[in-house]
Amino acid sequence: MKKIGILLLSVLTVSVTLHSCEDMDDNAVPVNDFIWKGLNQFYLWQSNVPNLADNRFANQAELNAFLESYNTPSALFESLLYRTDAAGNKVDRFSVLVEDYRVLENALQGVSMSNGVEFGLVYKDDTRTSVFGYVRYVMPGSDASTKDIKRGDIFYAVNGTALTGSNYYDLLANQNFYKKNMADYYVGKITPNDKTVALTKTEYSENPVLVAKTITAGSHTIGYLMYNGFYSNYDTQLNDAFGQFAAAGVTDLVLDLRYNGGGSVRTATYLGSMITGQFNGQIFCKEQWNSKLQAYYESNNPTALINKFSATLSNGSSINSLRLNKVYIIATGSTASASELVINGLKPYIEVQQIGKTTIGKNVGSITLYDSPDFSARNRNGSHRYAMQPIVFKIANKNDFGDYAGGIAPNVELGESFDNMGVLGEETEPLLAEAIREITGSGRRILAPETPHVAVRDSKSIRPLGNDMYTEIK
Repeated sequence: MKKIGILLLSVLTVSVTLHSCEDMDDNAVPVNDFIWKGLNQFYLWQSNVPNLADNRFANQAELNAFLESYNTPSALFESLLYRTDAAGNKVDRFSVLVEDYRVLENALQGVSMSNGVEFGLVYKDDTRTSVFGYVRYVMPGSDASTKDIKRGDIFYAVNGTALTGSNYYDLLANQNFYKKNMADYYVGKITPNDKTVALTKTEYSENPVLVAKTITAGSHTIGYLMYNGFYSNYDTQLNDAFGQFAAAGVTDLVLDLRYNGGGSVRTATYLGSMITGQFNGQIFCKEQWNSKLQAYYESNNPTALINKFSATLSNGSSINSLRLNKVYIIATGSTASASELVINGLKPYIEVQQIGKTTIGKNVGSITLYDSPDFSARNRNGSHRYAMQPIVFKIANKNDFGDYAGGIAPNVELGESFDNMGVLGEETEPLLAEAIREITGSGRRILAPETPHVAVRDSKSIRPLGNDMYTEIK
């Protein structure tokens, strides 16, 4: 798949630059200068932010005076984002600035400080004050994998402090060691019990291929893949899973993206190619950048904005393809970005049967910008480690459809129930059971009272870049 390898090198010829020769001191406020110039050149909504206009400042001195008026880099960064439109509608929900690019680079590859418990948080009741958490899955080889905690377990407090909408972040995200206070759940009611689970965070690299197995159901050989992040470092493991499916002669595929917050556009394109295989070289998705960059590439290198189905990985390995004409995808309100890209990118080519709930609605993506002459990782400014991950492109499928900011709705609506979470990958797990029922046309839906609780956040979304879609810059 061709990527925009020349973007960072050529962008300075596209952007309108500051013309003064009298004051070129862009080191007066170095981090702030980097933030403004990076957003001026790449930000998707640059034309909607008056202070990012190409003619906003006549020279570097004027720009410096503006930058010096902000006490912190984060204050400047937030001021330059198009968070809401004139009508108050949310626009940019995802651009971030980080103080240490090493944390950002790790996050984009599934590396984070984690105790191994992936969880969701919901409000207890309609007052939307008290919060409780539920365990979605436990990562193999993590601290939690050695403790008495599993999918479906409920916790209501941390270190004895009850979770609320205002304290959950400090209690769960800002501490590397804590005890979760557990509870029982029955038909919407939370009852604290005496159990506590002590957990310690360490640096953990998550293999997103959590479950890959084959299920026989009547005349169908069904491949089931629980895939939790589009981390390009694990493309080989993803391809190996499809090799197993191909060797087993799978006739149908259930792709479980219910907790997948996204990641690499390239990996999403590979996954689409693994599911199919009969569309190599055709358009999987298109990128639309801000007006000045889009115009440049449409005139000079339009193919750089197109991501095509591929027969090989970036390392040259052949992609293991199933050549399917239909796929069953499990998705929920935690399914975002690159996961939604797979759904949208495949729809012009094959039938996509989506089971679960409406997705998040992240139809935009980002790149990593460093403080360097061309914004790449090369020759970074050694005086700080700030980096940005701003939204820089909107994504669309072959048919130019990408307007799903409100989420992608399922064909079959079915939510998870805390009364019956089931075991991921087991045929009795309710959402997988429904997918099997759709495939075979037989059996009955496994019913349980659907959770009436309003979602707050989840463990991935409270980490940096937990729901990101990004493109790789070579």
